[in-house]
Amino acid sequence: MSFDKLSDASLLHLYENIRQQVEADINNDRYHFLGEAAKQRAEEIRCEIDRRDLFASPINWPRRSK
Repeated sequence: MSFDKLSDASLLHLYENIRQQVEADINNDRYHFLGEAAKQRAEEIRCEIDRRDLFASPINWPRRSK
């Protein structure tokens, strides 16, 4: 997906939203949002954040035990 038309604030908001959902899932001991699709989407946004030389707190993805 192209993020060219999004403002810096909107891009950071998208990333922060994912980060907060992951954190909420961890705190609730539920892993509904931690799938590969979410990780891939977050990585795409992270690349754009880095390209724009912006700052966002990293997402701390938990390791899933199998």
